[in-house]
Amino acid sequence: MRRPLLLLLALAMLGAPARAGADPAGLEQAWHRCLREAYAHQPPGQSRAGDQRNALDACKEREDAYVAALMASQGRGERGLGARAMGWAASVAASVLDPVTAWLRGLGR
Repeated sequence: MRRPLLLLLALAMLGAPARAGADPAGLEQAWHRCLREAYAHQPPGQSRAGDQRNALDACKEREDAYVAALMASQGRGERGLGARAMGWAASVAASVLDPVTAWLRGLGR
């Protein structure tokens, strides 16, 4: 019973990566949506780890598409939101911490 359900679920979702395009954010959302749906349809009585493994197996194509889009965007020099946020935080920290550190050193002299 579980195999036909997973097969139907996988077949129903195969077209979604193509519809989502090469946008990493859209592919990530589609992958997470697939994981939630696949996890919700696991048969009762399995362990949580088993449910998680089965959900990951059911959504492998979406995960592969998401990872490929991330790698392609990195190859084009585009950075994801997380990388841009880290860069922004580092620049803000440098612009705030450097003057404060220099000022504190000046007080100590």
